[in-house]
This record gives sequence, structure tokens and C-alpha cells, in this order.
Amino acid sequence: MGRLEGRIALITGGNSGIGLATAERFVNEGAAVVITGRRQAELDEAVRHIGKNVTAVRGDVSNLADLDRLYEAVRREHGRIDFLVANAGVPTWAPLGSITEADFDATFNTNVRGLLFTVQKALPLIADGGSIVLNASVSGSKGREGVSVYSATKAAVRSFARCWAADLRARRIRVNAVSPGSIDTPIFGNGALPPERADEFKANVAATVPLGRMGTPDEVAKAAVFLASDDSSYVTGIELFVDGGLAQV
Repeated sequence: MGRLEGRIALITGGNSGIGLATAERFVNEGAAVVITGRRQAELDEAVRHIGKNVTAVRGDVSNLADLDRLYEAVRREHGRIDFLVANAGVPTWAPLGSITEADFDATFNTNVRGLLFTVQKALPLIADGGSIVLNASVSGSKGREGVSVYSATKAAVRSFARCWAADLRARRIRVNAVSPGSIDTPIFGNGALPPERADEFKANVAATVPLGRMGTPDEVAKAAVFLASDDSSYVTGIELFVDGGLAQV
């Protein structure tokens, strides 16, 4: 029997990368999973890839009407949520002198505003004793060139985990953050970084990460399973780094 047997999980941004790997891990551990994302074709492919016990609802977490529609679908199909993994997020690469209002708004609307209302609107459905996992980032703890807006959003996510763990303690709902480091996901090949920057980034990772390599989405997914499951029953408010030691050594 899996560690999440018979439970219901919602994973935002579950159509690719870390979100997809997390959805697959949760299903393999016995959960019924609902994933959401902005692109229907990727959602359909994710459902085909996972193959069982997964449904998809298209939507953008920065759009509150989409969130309402998502939770109504979850309520109709499952009636509750045991685990919420607020994974959806977007990157921004721009040095201080080049940051635009559009950069700021798009990144904060998804990574901060969207995450906040993803969790808030889920509360009526989350079972007492449930678990919320927020996807933060090593960037929230380190100073790196060109990522100040993205890093600020992830620092906010870390703060959310602390505060919401206190807000929800009466319901025994645990809230934790997982902070990935340099993870080899499709985002590096989809235009988020220019090809030459992506290649340079990957080539330099081995020299900067103590473990000498990029991480995989599944390694982050395994950490999310731990934080959701009863294996972490006395753990709340923490930030679990999955970064090969990048922020620690």
C-alpha cells in the first residue's frame, strides 16, 4: 500500500516539469490526483503519461475565476482535498535596470497572488489534518544576478509557509515549503532563457552545486511526497531544500 493511499491531491502546474513528476509520484503512492495548468495540450499529454487516477482542469492560477471553476470541479468529483501542492510558477530573468512593469506584474501575479488565492480558495475543501506544500526556490535565499523579481516572489512563498502554518494549526493542517535548486526541467528549452544562456547555465551548474550536477524533477517530487505524507506528521512551517547543497555549502 502506498503512503498516500485513498487520499485526494491537487497539484497546480502539474502539466510539466516538477509538477508532472510530483503528480506521477502521488499517483504511484496511491493518491487520486487533480492537476491544473494553462495549456490544454500539455495537460492532455500529462494525463496520458500518468495513465491512471489523474484528471486535469485547465486554468491559470492568477485568474480567480479559473480558481473558482477548478475548486468547483474538485468538489463535484472528489468532495475534498487531502493534499495541496501549490507548484505553479513562472520565472523572470532581468537585471535591475531592465525590469519592466509587465515583468513585475506577471511574476508576482502568478507566484505570489496566484499562490495565495490557490491556497485560500482551497481551504473549505482541505480536510482537517491535511497537508499543503508550497513550491519555493533556493533563489529565495541566494543573491543571483538578473533574478531579483523571481527571487523576491520565492522569498514571499517561504514567508507564507511560516505564517500559514500558524494560521491553520487549529485545523492541524501542516504547511511546508520545498525549495528546489538547479533542476533540469523543460523550462530551459522553451524560450524562458535564450539558448546560449540555457546552455551556459547548465554547463556551469556542475561547478557550483556541491553534488556536482543538476537535480531531477523526480527528486523534488519525492520531497513533496514526504512533506504531504504521514512520514512528516510532526513537520510544519519548514523549508526543505532540494538543491544538492547549493544554498547550504
